[in-house]
Amino acid sequence: MEKVSSEQLGSEPIGKLLVKQAVPAAIGILVMSLNVLVDSIFVGNWIGSIAIAAINVVLPVSFFIAALGMAIGIGGSSIISRALGSNNLEKALKTFGNQITLTFSITLVFIGFGLFFVDDLIPAFGGKGGIFDPAKIYYVIVLYGVPLLGFSMMGSSVIRAEGKPKFAMVALIIPSIGNLFMDYIFIYVLDWGMHGAAWATNIAYLLSCSYVAYFFVSKNSELKLKWKYLKLDLEVLKQIASLGFVTLSRQAVVSVIYLLMNNILFNLGGEAMVAVYAIIGRMLMFALFPVFGITQGFLPIAGFNYGAQKLDRVRESINTAILYAAILATVVFMGLMVFPEEIASLFLSNNINLTAKELTINAFVLEHTPSAMRWVFAATPIIAIQLIGAAYFQAIGKAVPALLLTLTRQGFFFIPLILVLPNFLGELGVWISFPISDVLATLVTGYYLRKEVVKTLVKKADL
Repeated sequence: MEKVSSEQLGSEPIGKLLVKQAVPAAIGILVMSLNVLVDSIFVGNWIGSIAIAAINVVLPVSFFIAALGMAIGIGGSSIISRALGSNNLEKALKTFGNQITLTFSITLVFIGFGLFFVDDLIPAFGGKGGIFDPAKIYYVIVLYGVPLLGFSMMGSSVIRAEGKPKFAMVALIIPSIGNLFMDYIFIYVLDWGMHGAAWATNIAYLLSCSYVAYFFVSKNSELKLKWKYLKLDLEVLKQIASLGFVTLSRQAVVSVIYLLMNNILFNLGGEAMVAVYAIIGRMLMFALFPVFGITQGFLPIAGFNYGAQKLDRVRESINTAILYAAILATVVFMGLMVFPEEIASLFLSNNINLTAKELTINAFVLEHTPSAMRWVFAATPIIAIQLIGAAYFQAIGKAVPALLLTLTRQGFFFIPLILVLPNFLGELGVWISFPISDVLATLVTGYYLRKEVVKTLVKKADL
């Protein structure tokens, strides 16, 4: 694999550099998303549609752990990118050591908390009726793998901060392929049901964690740790927390949304309606992978060049990232508008031995998912401004505006909308909340991004 130096972040042409950073990130996200997507298809066909709903109930927990790892990873990576840009290797090493200690400390505490409150958390996340038992099986087993998940998510962000996106891509590909292989063995061959789905997920976490650990002890990493850097430093922790809180808040809000949506939709249509949202949720993770790849590729470029005071390159990276992401988002939008029926049918079993209840749920899901999908993705072409805008503030170390813009769509607009509109419009009120919040958040983010660019990049560059 080609050896890449972080210094290239400050010298290569932005367009070429963004592609080099974004393509591996996008491929990694694609494979990881395909893993979730195909995993859901396997579960739906080999276990049943109730099993898809059960896994969807547990997703808030997985999202929150991934959020912790990403928060610590991206928060620290912003510091590392700027430290490498200003040739401060000592600060980069100290930050990375603190990230490792913090990740394992928090996730181990989370295991104890999650096991103690298991019977309260699952119904709270929408695991009611026939969903509870399979959701509990999956939840308890997967919970033991959360330290591995947290370390993997943290480590892959740091790998990107070093300017080595291909290694970060491999860190996502290996566990994704492993999970699908284990799904086949545990669910289809051994017929372990929900137990098999959960153990396949844990093995995927272990594979990812092992590869990330290997990267940092190999010659490919510039961050060569010593024991002294693992000791927590209050000042470093404050910086990681202030920037990482942005990512944590965003992902925590995603978990809250799953909690609210599962309960609202269960009240509107029972297990079948939760299964509809489970499919929509998978597509939200999968379909936008190229846009998320651009965002991930943009972060180290903006952070490094800002740290090196190459402000013209920072400005160029913003414009290029928005353009590329908008084009890709439009392509995704067109595909989802044309083929929603075909997408929905992939998740449903054609097994002739299905019970009457399962057949009824499948028919409901196939009828309701296409229109819901069209509404949910209706504003997709404009989301590039949201994502790149919030990512820019995070990359340059401005935690407060990054946090506020990150929460704008889901926290300030979407959650109030789904709490209000379904009372008047029922199911339609849930789905139209997505494009309305997208439009409002894009307007707000665009205004503040333009204002910051003029103030920080244009005027400072002139001076």
